[in-house]
Order: sequence, then structure tokens, then C-alpha cells
Amino acid sequence: MWWIAFKYLTTAAIVVIISEVAKRSDKLGALVAALPTVTILALIWMYIEGQGQEKLSNHAFYTFWYVVPTLPMFLLFPYLLNRYSFWLTLLICCFVSVVSFGLTAYIAKVWGIRLL
Repeated sequence: MWWIAFKYLTTAAIVVIISEVAKRSDKLGALVAALPTVTILALIWMYIEGQGQEKLSNHAFYTFWYVVPTLPMFLLFPYLLNRYSFWLTLLICCFVSVVSFGLTAYIAKVWGIRLL
């Protein structure tokens, strides 16, 4: 049980640190947030817990394919935020991300990669 609590606390602390850094510096906060900290932590936790190399490799591979469709959201968000409320902007960006995920899954399937 202590291991799960440690994982939660460590992961939560990183999210808090990122948000605190972002309060002080837009660029540094974005840089820290863009780092694959969650993926790295997940890979570390999986490795420590004895997951095999194939599982770790698959996790990294699929993470790449799931990050790609989120990129349009990051370009669209600042544009929309200047025109709409935060919540509407976030809702539109979530919709765009879902559509992007669908398109990415369709395109990846052509190459034999099944994401969904």
C-alpha cells in the first residue's frame, strides 16, 4: 500500500511543481509541462514493478501516437482563448482532440498500427 501512496504523491508533486513554475514563467512552465514527465514516471513505475521490455516498449510507442493528435489543440487554444471564454475554448479544443485522435487512428491503421 505504501508503494501506491508513494507513486501518487510523487506524481502529484510533479504536477504541482509544473503549475507553480508556470505561474512564474510562461515559457519555463510550458517547457517543463512539455517534458514527458508523466510518461517517464509511468515507464519507471512499470520497470520497478517488473513489467517486461515489450510492455515498456509498447507504452512508449503508443504514447507517441497518442501525443501527435493533441498538437493541434495547443495551436488552436491561444487563438480561441482570445475570442471565447476559457470553458468554451477548452470544450472546442477537447472536441478537436477527439476528432484528431480519430483521424490519427485511421491514418495509423493504413500503416498497420491499431490505436483503437
